[in-house]
Amino acid sequence: MTSVRKMVAQYEIHPRKRLGQSFLEDMNIVRRIAEVADPALDETIVEIGAGLGFLTQELAARAGRVIALEIDPKLACILRERFQGQDRVEVLETDVLKYDFAAAAAGGRVKVVGNVPYHISSPILFRLLEFRRAVSTMIVMFQKELADRITASPGTKDYGIPSVLVAKYARSVCEMTVPPTCFYPVPDVVSSVLRITVRQDNEPADEPLFEKIVRSAFARRRKTLWNNLRGISLTEEGVALALERSGIDRARRAETLSVEEFSRLTACWIGEAGMK
Repeated sequence: MTSVRKMVAQYEIHPRKRLGQSFLEDMNIVRRIAEVADPALDETIVEIGAGLGFLTQELAARAGRVIALEIDPKLACILRERFQGQDRVEVLETDVLKYDFAAAAAGGRVKVVGNVPYHISSPILFRLLEFRRAVSTMIVMFQKELADRITASPGTKDYGIPSVLVAKYARSVCEMTVPPTCFYPVPDVVSSVLRITVRQDNEPADEPLFEKIVRSAFARRRKTLWNNLRGISLTEEGVALALERSGIDRARRAETLSVEEFSRLTACWIGEAGMK
């Protein structure tokens, strides 16, 4: 088997910092990620940032179909050459932030796998959450700092907007930590691979309002819920009543609220809005 560095030299590839290109070259980690994804012959895998195709190859050996997304035209060309004649692999030169995951699901659900560009990790995460009805599982490598925030519990310093929104819609587990030396070029950060399993039956009563309340509550972390929430869509009296009826002290801060409490607050908020 060829190596990442041999392919980089062969194709005269100059990793582009603007695209966050850092290729995973530890094949043991590549295989472990494929094992965590556990693709089946009746499943479609959408791979984010397929790069040189090493993970693509591992996934294609097990999955019924792999859709490899790659924004870099040169890498997309290399992928097409590498997987020419392999019907299981479809290479798409596209921006993941514009990709329609529902189209890949064709009425079902896909698995998403990938080493995402760290400079756009949060937008990619929220994009995937938007398409959660078309996604069953995400096996995604993030910068460890973001991964820690996603998996954080209430009351911890890492607990924030990603923690609440992911926990509302999915269950997340850290499968492995990956040191910088496993990549070429070597990045400045440690990485973590998360398994995010989408919940099938936990939708908020009003999804946009739920997210608005969460984002507003964390807008100024040192401020109380009362200071952050008043004025976003209810009168001050309405906000006070929504907090009271949800059993949440207005003097608390957002990082102390569980996902269930945010859901209860959203329901009471809707109730107060309906009474006006």
